[in-house]
Amino acid sequence: MKIKIINTSKHPLPEYKTELSAGMDLSANLEEPIVLKPMERKLIPTGIFLELPAGYEAQVRSRSGMALKHGLMVLNSPGTVDADYRGEIGVILANLSSDEFAIQDGERIAQLVIAKHETAEWLEVETLEESVRGAGGFGSTGKN
Repeated sequence: MKIKIINTSKHPLPEYKTELSAGMDLSANLEEPIVLKPMERKLIPTGIFLELPAGYEAQVRSRSGMALKHGLMVLNSPGTVDADYRGEIGVILANLSSDEFAIQDGERIAQLVIAKHETAEWLEVETLEESVRGAGGFGSTGKN
């Protein structure tokens, strides 16, 4: 699939790091480092703009290494970039660790996954079909 992209950063386009990777790394596009204090969140620019085809979204997700090693998470993970959005992709990063973390220009801060989705049409009814699970939720299927 081909997707139109504008890259206003000084960094390479997002790319898959291995042949079977689902996500491409997004890099921070910064004039100077951004320091995230513990429990702080900030919007980090990428310099990337997309034109996605109808029926697709781009999902912005945390990088597992950043999460494990530094407690950095994409706060609304996965963040959704809709097909009709034409603005810069920003990454809402949160520092869930007890240490400050300085994000450097060009640092890989998130992953971008392109995903197909359906558009739902509501069919309003008075009742729903019964199921084995019923209304059980929030831990109803086991101890956790």
